[in-house]
Amino acid sequence: MAYRVIVWGTGFVGKMVIAELVDNPEYELVGVIGHFPEEIGKDIGELIDADPIGLESSGDVDAVLATEADVVAYYGPTAEFAGENIENICKALRSGKNVVSTSMTPWVYHKAGHTPPEQVQPVEDACMEAGKTCFTTGIDPGFMNDIVPLTLTGVCGRIDTLRIQEILDYSTYTGSTAGMALGDRMSKEGVLQIPDVLIYAWGPTIYMMADAMGVELEKVDTTYVKWATPEPVEFVKGVVEAGSCAAVRFEIRGWVNGRPAIVIEHVNRIGHAAAPEWPRAKLEENDAYRIMIEGSPNVVMETTFRGEKDHDPNSGGCLATGMRAIHAIPAVCAAEPGMVSALDLPLAAGRGTIRLEKEESI
Repeated sequence: MAYRVIVWGTGFVGKMVIAELVDNPEYELVGVIGHFPEEIGKDIGELIDADPIGLESSGDVDAVLATEADVVAYYGPTAEFAGENIENICKALRSGKNVVSTSMTPWVYHKAGHTPPEQVQPVEDACMEAGKTCFTTGIDPGFMNDIVPLTLTGVCGRIDTLRIQEILDYSTYTGSTAGMALGDRMSKEGVLQIPDVLIYAWGPTIYMMADAMGVELEKVDTTYVKWATPEPVEFVKGVVEAGSCAAVRFEIRGWVNGRPAIVIEHVNRIGHAAAPEWPRAKLEENDAYRIMIEGSPNVVMETTFRGEKDHDPNSGGCLATGMRAIHAIPAVCAAEPGMVSALDLPLAAGRGTIRLEKEESI
């Protein structure tokens, strides 16, 4: 029997996930809660540039949540809008649905104790009242910081340093870069330059990896470096003027035995020419995730995500993020009530991903 899914959120990620669910026999799309007024009442097929499927996007949250379903896949806004997300997720849980989500990535490992209790407790309470489960994932923070590197640690005899790099070119990225002050004058400080903010966002994944490997962290700290472009750089949202920030490099570091042992590093550029001395991808010109383990043995793995039709790293990475939540649904539905992390769930394989073409499936 297929898992019945309500998708809440019709933004970039939500629409791509909907397009995949329509053809996947393991999941049945039974409801869609839209976000944009112009999409309300439209057939879902129209939203994903496909044939009508007889299901409309709705703005009536209560009516959709009254639909019989196993899970709500919540693709709401980022953790910047924590209050809105908490209210929506609790409402979904109390409607009798499990929840998988990509919005509140600081929740990927709330057990670390560093996520504000006022964010966690309402969700825990809603889970227990409803007897349902809530799972949050992402890409980074998310599966490139948990199940992928932790699997590699399981083939090592000794680990001196575990480093995970996200290397991205933001030239085609249409979302906000204000948090990094990327593209702004060098004197402007982005919110991510504040150590407590970086630790709020990525610290839980550092603690998750440490707990999974059985080590106690002495501290978690951060670094942040900016790079000024010597000449103007054009990108999708305009021009980075000469002398302004065209690249940022920051780290969140978990210390063991007096040294950084678990490190999440981001190298973000606008344009491939920016910060030429900083790390680069090897499989593609840019946009990759690299896991590097120094120890016995040394391990290096690089992963890239690209959209099927446009070869764009943004669409490839965002779809992977959304589908990680979807394929966790069977495990989440089987889990005990409460907020869970990747460490609480078994392997979530891609159910229904290998299938016959439609014309051959008779």
